[in-house]
Amino acid sequence: MIKEVEEGIKKIFDSYENDLVRVEGSLRELFSSDVAIIPLIGRYLIEGGGKRMRPVFLLVSARLCGYKGSDHISLAGVIESIHTASLLHDDVVDTAEVRRGRPTAHVTWGNQAVVLVGDFLYANALKRAVTCGDIRVIGALSNAVTSMTEGELLQLEKSGDVNMSEEDYIRIISCKTGVLMSTACRIGGLLGGVPPEWEEALARFGLKAGITFQMADDVLDYMAGGKGPAEGGFGKKLGKDLEEGKITLPMIYLLKEAGANERSEIKNILENGPTQEGLGRVLELFSKYDAVNGALEKAHQFLENAKAELDVLRDCPEKHELLTLADYALKRQF
Repeated sequence: MIKEVEEGIKKIFDSYENDLVRVEGSLRELFSSDVAIIPLIGRYLIEGGGKRMRPVFLLVSARLCGYKGSDHISLAGVIESIHTASLLHDDVVDTAEVRRGRPTAHVTWGNQAVVLVGDFLYANALKRAVTCGDIRVIGALSNAVTSMTEGELLQLEKSGDVNMSEEDYIRIISCKTGVLMSTACRIGGLLGGVPPEWEEALARFGLKAGITFQMADDVLDYMAGGKGPAEGGFGKKLGKDLEEGKITLPMIYLLKEAGANERSEIKNILENGPTQEGLGRVLELFSKYDAVNGALEKAHQFLENAKAELDVLRDCPEKHELLTLADYALKRQF
């Protein structure tokens, strides 16, 4: 199944290659400025790569909905620039030093410059969106930026909180990850002028696919050996979320299953910052209670719910492309 999904993803990216090249150009334009540090950081980020999943969700949705214009290119660039701005801010908030195997931008240019470049990107993205002339698109993007900020603040508020609920966690990742994926799919529907039930189905699909993406990423944080190595092929350090005090779904499940003494032990590790010994102990408890697989099972449920949202849409190649993209959300790394 994994090989089939990977082959399907390659075909999708090959099919949209020309559009994605144009999206990349649009993204570069959004970093355009006479203030030299803005395009400098822009080049660094763009050259750092990334799968451009959010633009692809928008491009596929727009094609599925019969859109024939060119605004999907600039709006896909807008979506990716908003995502990029959020990563700049997240890395500063999290004091992250590495992203995709390279030093984070703030390590090189400092927190102040990077936060301001993130602000520039948010503003410039919304300014560019205005040129499409559709107030519904502008509203959807503005709501997404608002939700993403709320999600980051809620995550900060809940940092290290061993009493955080599964509902709180889902709300955080819905805001931080799900909403932008949802907006990408919704914009495809808006551009194509489809009926409201199609537009809403696409938006719900994108939201749940985005939640699945984030759940899978959070599960990987506690998986070793081939599936999520210490400085893994996916650019994520083992135990990074624990190090940053983030309570994600695997940790929520572990805390729910662990005994009182073990809960106290985990709380101390979180409060004092995990040492190698502390991380080893947490991983040992994950294995004891099978909490990672419990979180993975929840991600599978969201994946199936996401795919079911597309039942209202007509059967066509683009619908199957969206289903493959959703499968990739979970199966890309397992």
